[in-house]
Amino acid sequence: MTSAVLVIDVQRGIFDREPKPFEAEQVIENINTVTARAREAQVPILFLQQELTSGWMAYGSESWQLQAQLEVDEGDIVIRKTRSDGFLHTTLHETLTSRGVSRLIVCGFASEFCIDSTIRRASSLDYAIHIVSDAHTTHDKEHLTAEQIRNHHNVTLSMSPTIEATPAAEVTFTD
Repeated sequence: MTSAVLVIDVQRGIFDREPKPFEAEQVIENINTVTARAREAQVPILFLQQELTSGWMAYGSESWQLQAQLEVDEGDIVIRKTRSDGFLHTTLHETLTSRGVSRLIVCGFASEFCIDSTIRRASSLDYAIHIVSDAHTTHDKEHLTAEQIRNHHNVTLSMSPTIEATPAAEVTFTD
């Protein structure tokens, strides 16, 4: 099974502003652990970046840039997106298909929006998916803490037979 890592919306405008997402530094560290292993195994890494037509997350703005502690290699792929679903109006599916990818390792921001939407769409497109259970995050909401939201998504998404929640330390790239 050919794998790829999706790192969703780990951008300066989200991770460098106060309040920071839940466990922001640990999430970035866990993402870097997974992507380092992926690079060793020559697994492609795709960074999806949310953008707005103007304002704080406009394409090319300081806030739009990938977060500085995120380890990025010149061979990594960047895909711009304008919706929560990383597949909608992007080249993501075509990029994965052209590389024969059938398994996605997903991490990033926001658990209840872009992570959820992208994973559900990927599942509908018949990808096998590992949500990295300690490498996605969000902010506290009025009704739930960010930790509760992350835990909820780890449990509910992994109820699907094609989705597993896997801690960063346990993500591997061998079949």
